[in-house]
Amino acid sequence: MKAFTTENGILAPLYRSNIDTDAILPKQYLKLITKSGFGQYLFDDWRYLPDRAPNPAFVLNETRYQGAKFLLAGANFGCGSSREHAVWALDEYGFRAVIAPSFGDIFYSNCFKNGVLPAQVDEVTAEALFAATQAAETVSITVDLEAQQIHCAADSYPFTVDNFRKHALYYGLDDIGQTLQHAADIRAFEERHKQRFPWLYAGHSEEN
Repeated sequence: MKAFTTENGILAPLYRSNIDTDAILPKQYLKLITKSGFGQYLFDDWRYLPDRAPNPAFVLNETRYQGAKFLLAGANFGCGSSREHAVWALDEYGFRAVIAPSFGDIFYSNCFKNGVLPAQVDEVTAEALFAATQAAETVSITVDLEAQQIHCAADSYPFTVDNFRKHALYYGLDDIGQTLQHAADIRAFEERHKQRFPWLYAGHSEEN
């Protein structure tokens, strides 16, 4: 999993509340059986017109937001169904973090499993960041996970993140990677268990 320490890039505003996972990745694209290929369908119903031409009215189609690393959204981003594909789409499109006042619970958890930071800010901070995007052609920000700070021009804003998940994301550890951090302890336990209950291992060889 990609680690997240400090990232710098353009902030794109999609400042709406209650953006659900079906809007992030419509259900017709859930048929893919790998974790790749979803970025092209991110916000598909909004990004494209019925003839598949880019919708000029949609913010992510504006030239100034091409290559944006951060998405600013309203409250309850990622609500709705539990599809992890929504995070896969955001990640493959190029977003390293979503900044919002609140998130859907399952979406929030899925972000950490896929190297995307859900940075939760208060409403005042969200409004200030949105105002900054409206006052300039583009706004570049720096997101520092260790310090839990968003730096925008001369201003800095705090964000909250679960401490356990913060550690995993900072070091790029998925669930398996977190378990393997304790590999030595696991092996020691297995050896003690084998010595205490040798009959459980009768007839077992290292090759099996």
